[in-house]
Amino acid sequence: MIASLRTIAPDVGADALALLESPGPVSPQALLTGLLNELAGVAGELVLVIDDYHVIDTRAVHDGLAFLIANLPPNVHLVLASRADPPLPLARLRGRGDLVEIRAADLRFTAEEASDYLIRATDVRLTPQQITTLDDRTEGWIAALQLAALSMRGRDDIADFVAGFAGDDRYIVDYLVEEVLQNQPPEVRSFLLHTSILGRMNAQLADAVTECGDSRAMLEALDRANLFLVPLDDHRHWYRYHHLFAEVLRARLMEEQPDDVPDLHRRASVWHEQHGEQDAAIQHALAAPDPALAARLIEAALPAMARDRREATLRGWLEALPEEVFHTRPVLSLGFAGALLSTGEMQGVEARLRDAERWTNSSDDSRPDPDQPVVVDADEFRRLPGSIAIYRSGQALARGDAATTVAYARRALELLDEDDQYRRGAAAALEGLALWGSGDLDGAYEGYAESVASFRRSGHIADVLGCTVTLADIRLTQGRLRDAMTSYESALQLALEQTPPVRRGIPDMHVGMSTILYERGDLEAATAHLELGAAHGDAAGLPKYRYRSRLALAQLRQAREDLAGAALLLDEADHFFVADMGPVVRPVPATRARVWLQQGRIAEALTWARGAGLSAEDDLSYLREYEHITLARILLAQHRRHREEQPLRDATALLARLLEAADAGGRTGSVIEILALQALAYRVDGNVPDAGASLERALVLAEPEGYARLFVDEGAPMAGLLDAITSRDSVRAYARRLLTLFGASEGAAPSDERSAGLAEPLSDREREVLRLLATEMSGPEIARLLVVSLNTVRTHTKRIYTKLGVNNRRAAVVRAQELGELGRGGRTPPS
Repeated sequence: MIASLRTIAPDVGADALALLESPGPVSPQALLTGLLNELAGVAGELVLVIDDYHVIDTRAVHDGLAFLIANLPPNVHLVLASRADPPLPLARLRGRGDLVEIRAADLRFTAEEASDYLIRATDVRLTPQQITTLDDRTEGWIAALQLAALSMRGRDDIADFVAGFAGDDRYIVDYLVEEVLQNQPPEVRSFLLHTSILGRMNAQLADAVTECGDSRAMLEALDRANLFLVPLDDHRHWYRYHHLFAEVLRARLMEEQPDDVPDLHRRASVWHEQHGEQDAAIQHALAAPDPALAARLIEAALPAMARDRREATLRGWLEALPEEVFHTRPVLSLGFAGALLSTGEMQGVEARLRDAERWTNSSDDSRPDPDQPVVVDADEFRRLPGSIAIYRSGQALARGDAATTVAYARRALELLDEDDQYRRGAAAALEGLALWGSGDLDGAYEGYAESVASFRRSGHIADVLGCTVTLADIRLTQGRLRDAMTSYESALQLALEQTPPVRRGIPDMHVGMSTILYERGDLEAATAHLELGAAHGDAAGLPKYRYRSRLALAQLRQAREDLAGAALLLDEADHFFVADMGPVVRPVPATRARVWLQQGRIAEALTWARGAGLSAEDDLSYLREYEHITLARILLAQHRRHREEQPLRDATALLARLLEAADAGGRTGSVIEILALQALAYRVDGNVPDAGASLERALVLAEPEGYARLFVDEGAPMAGLLDAITSRDSVRAYARRLLTLFGASEGAAPSDERSAGLAEPLSDREREVLRLLATEMSGPEIARLLVVSLNTVRTHTKRIYTKLGVNNRRAAVVRAQELGELGRGGRTPPS
């Protein structure tokens, strides 16, 4: 469908095509949403025609089409041609006036049209009564009238012929096709029957199937005779029969020559194989049915099917083979296990793995006869033990059994040849995934680094880029921004150095670099990298590109205070999320809950937390760490709004446990965020010394890696804490550097320009006090934080009021925001 649409709008459907190439099943709704949005932007009216819809029998396709119809933009119209009513909500569409129906009665010839056609299409003189009889019997059905006209050519018994058929449409067609066939010479009749098994044909293919050498002349003659032959190209090289005609021909073939049908399909299969048409060769072998031939062809196709990510098609072929085929074909059986795992189906995997394993154990008495396995590629059979271990590892990972995943992955590395770099890379990646999900980040990084090295040596550069995303994610969790950036830069350089450059995955490298640059506070560079990624197109991205790019763009929207836009992007990210075997450590719903908090939608964030089954008393794990940190944020927001003590106590206790767990796991990225939140929680509770200690430790950990937005995105409360902590030598320079970013990302002017609107500029110390006045801290809390007396704070406050021309705290904050003295993230304090 996308290919058809691209004849009118060449750029549509990139997202959908990329999703189709991703592993695992994808719902039609996921494929269509982005496509519909793109079609809405196409200039002018667009009509999409889907013919022969009656051949569709897959429920998911019907559901997808219903979704398409329900969401068609105004400029797009759908024409659906089908022999039967499709299982779509036709009554609803009809009731809303959204359905135009052209039914059989509308398509049939009137008596006058039937008369005109029959007179011009036959060389015989028909009486008005005979024309009326034919029209009545066919009910004006054009295909049947055409068959009748063909049947009457050269006949002397026209009256007997016209009186000779009656009944429903199916009977009429059968009768008329039989009449047409009887009127053909034996060689034409044989050609029609034998080639009816072909969905399309040219002269060479027809020669191979019929074992004759005159197919070109035969096809040209049939074309001239208008014998239901449809040319498929302008050069009349490829043809097909009219579907209705072909169906009847195949039925006649099965009735008259059933023993010939398998050989006809075999010949077609051999021809397609010889001409490199793998899919058609396999389909004819299955239709024969010739399980041995089909199995050989499918087994030979396994590497290409895996490379092209066509596991769903492969699975369909393999499911059509009888069970006993797999007992003697270990490589094919293993390929079936892989296809099932890749499409998210666990049932049947164990049986196929056992079929393969029988041939790796010389003492296994369950081996079937014959004693020798049937294999296409001897090298693949020799590598079978290592390959089985890889799939055993993948099976365990799908079950969530990390220990078994690691054990089989390591077993695979022991069994595989040193030069079998691709499989070694796959085994190392599985080990890394299992260790990552269990929180062993050092082990996970080591496994993935080995995987990247193996894929690089084997020339699988796209896989290098895919694994680089995981390597960088691990480094980010460890708080090592510099290492993560180096990984992205090195992989991007490698992709560009290839001849030709490897495009698949390049957008993901730019998104990764954008995320790191954002965290460092360089919003301009972060935006530039997102634009570079988008320039390559979504189709060039890895399966998670659409999801990750929208997360990165949402961050930038947040920084510019476009919270509504950020929330919409997160909805898109959630929609585009594609699950794979990797752990989901930062689920989109948790990130969306954080945006809700910024929007003041605390109740909705609480609803999310309850729906996710989160509580402050949960046992903690790395996989849910991000969600539990989000819960702590929700509890703190709940306390600030309602002044209830329990949420604050719960948040404080949860953060303490999270800090201990993250510290123990070496997750420094999480440690920095938890410490920053701890500082804010202590500040709210009036515990100024602990607030300063937590923030100081966070800054000490963050400074070497250049963290910025983690602090800036907390807004005015964090700015106040940073102001106060500039008195500490260990972090003074870093804290002051961070303070320059507050307001700057939103386009605020420098401090000297901001004070230009005041008769007397604020001093640096007065700005520190002003930022704390914008928080919910009391006067005594501010004094303790600044390590000054309460009277000193009052003196600074009076001077601020005088310079701003106000007489209370709330007015001072509002006036300061108007003048740009405070970033717009500041909160107006209570009076």
